[in-house]
Amino acid sequence: MTRLSVPDMSCNHCKMTVEAALGAVPDAGVVAVDLAHRTVEVSGTAPKPALIKALDQAGYPATVI
Repeated sequence: MTRLSVPDMSCNHCKMTVEAALGAVPDAGVVAVDLAHRTVEVSGTAPKPALIKALDQAGYPATVI
């Protein structure tokens, strides 16, 4: 599992965009967004750089926590 901080995520539209971006990464698995804490948990085995790149491309810079 990978946990990411996505500080620019603030609304349901952001949540849906983040879920879609991460869901498109091969082997991401289940994507669970915690909007209140602005974090995301990804259950699969996708490489962390691929997850961060997908979020960067979607306009949501992230860091691994």
